[in-house]
Amino acid sequence: MAKVPVQFTLNGEEKAEFVESGATLLKALRDKMGDMSVKSGCQQGTCGSCSVLIDGEIRLSCLTLAETCSGTVIETTAGLAESGVLHPLQRAFNEGFATQCGFCTPGMLMAAKALLDRNPQPSREDVVDAIAGNICRCTGYEPIVQAILAASRSNSVNAA
Repeated sequence: MAKVPVQFTLNGEEKAEFVESGATLLKALRDKMGDMSVKSGCQQGTCGSCSVLIDGEIRLSCLTLAETCSGTVIETTAGLAESGVLHPLQRAFNEGFATQCGFCTPGMLMAAKALLDRNPQPSREDVVDAIAGNICRCTGYEPIVQAILAASRSNSVNAA
C-alpha cells in the first residue's frame, strides 16, 4: 500500500509522519504517534470514544482519513492537562464521579471541550446535545452532564 505524508499540530506539537493511504486518523494517532488517549471503540462512528478536536471541531477519528488532516490542529485528551495540572473538565469529571470504566471518557471530554470552547455557559440541554454522539454504558449520563455543567461554572475553564 502507498504511504502518504501527513503533517499537523497535535496537542501543540508539530508532527510529521508517513501513513498508509486510507489509514484512519485513529490508527495514525495510536500506532504512529503513540497517543493512546484516543480510544478505539466501535470503529464505525457510533460510540464516540475516538472523538478528537480538529481545528476546534469535534470529529470521529475512526472515520477521518489521516491524510485529510495535513495542516490542521488536532487536540486529544492527552493534551488537556498542562504541566501536570488537570484541565477543569478533567477535574470536574474526577470530582463528580463522571467516569466508571473510563472507556467513553476521552470522547466525552473532547465533546465537552468543543462545547465549552464555543459556549462557556451552556444549558443542560446544550450539554446533552453536545454529548449525544457518545455512548456510555456505565454512568447513566447524569454524572457526566453534571460534571460538564460544574466545569462551565468554574472561572478557570474559560482560561484553559
